[in-house]
Amino acid sequence: MKEVYIKIKGRVQGIGFRWFAVHEAKRIGGISGWVRNEADGSVEILMRGEEEKIEEMLISCHKGPALSRVDSVDFVVGRRSCFLPPIEDGVFKRA
Repeated sequence: MKEVYIKIKGRVQGIGFRWFAVHEAKRIGGISGWVRNEADGSVEILMRGEEEKIEEMLISCHKGPALSRVDSVDFVVGRRSCFLPPIEDGVFKRA
């Protein structure tokens, strides 16, 4: 199992990026986690799953939905805040 925390920047709010992420996670299957908008205009995703499924989800995040413009997908490394929503096994949702 692999767990990644990413921040997606660009035109990613107000165009259905969170819906897209939930849809892609369900399409791929086996990914648990959440997606949420941030005040700085970015979208954050915390997800866990088998490495190949996470890789496929990362490719989808680089593309984004049709109306988006993804400028960067950055990995957030290091210690995470205890204020982040937890991952529920078997669920990928909008937080």
